[in-house]
Amino acid sequence: MRDNKHIFGQFLWTGIDYLGESGRWPSRGFYSGLLDFAGFIKPRGYYRQSLWSDKPMAYLGTYPLKGGATTTDVWSALESEQGQRKNEAPSMDAWPIWNYQEGQQIRVVCYTNSPQARLELNGKVVGEEKNYDEKTGIIFWDIPYAAGKLEVVGLDTNKKEVVRHTIESSERPAAIQATVIGGKAIESGGIFQVALQVVDNKGLPVVLSEDEITCDIAGHARLLGMEAGNNGDMSDYTDNKQRVYHGKMIVYVQALGKSGDTINIRFTSPWLTMANETYSIK
Repeated sequence: MRDNKHIFGQFLWTGIDYLGESGRWPSRGFYSGLLDFAGFIKPRGYYRQSLWSDKPMAYLGTYPLKGGATTTDVWSALESEQGQRKNEAPSMDAWPIWNYQEGQQIRVVCYTNSPQARLELNGKVVGEEKNYDEKTGIIFWDIPYAAGKLEVVGLDTNKKEVVRHTIESSERPAAIQATVIGGKAIESGGIFQVALQVVDNKGLPVVLSEDEITCDIAGHARLLGMEAGNNGDMSDYTDNKQRVYHGKMIVYVQALGKSGDTINIRFTSPWLTMANETYSIK
């Protein structure tokens, strides 16, 4: 499509996931979008961005490599013995996770619009420079897992760095972070969104977190819903409890008071440090 002069655009069904047209249980909606139900960009959204964006970008995603047996990776060896094929085509649905078993064979995929890229782990090169793959649009490396900071470095044709993207190994979930999208000044009667992120004790996002979060509100406001973007979560997303998905969630609140009133929102979860935020109505 990119190179065909007779084609000037592309139609995708769909841009954002939506309720209905679901598959087999448990499934509550159509899940092939570039953004999930909560409006978070999915891996395939970053993949499309790499295809069409002019601004330099790079994204790292990972998943275990089936059948990639090594002397230190017993799980891949077991999968190989059970007849599971080794992954072939790189995936456009790889999540930014860097928490696995030591030595486990992992496929690291990069979505980028850079002509070349290399892979570094804790400052050392673990994936040699590779050219952009015109066929798949994905650069990938198969490496054994080791904890730390994994970085992809996008290079131009002169091998000069133009972009970098990092994911890190996290520890156990420790706290909830809450951020109002668009700022803390809320209009009376207006609806605002609070983005939640579960982090470890160093403040790193915990992508593997599925902690259940409870929302309590004090003041003139009403909770409308909590949406984490998980298509397989069949619980009621209009009550005040919801599990995060890949460590994240969006909360929708309507301000009902008058100018000058304050709204206090508390987000709690067992074993996690709560987030307690106060917002003003303008």
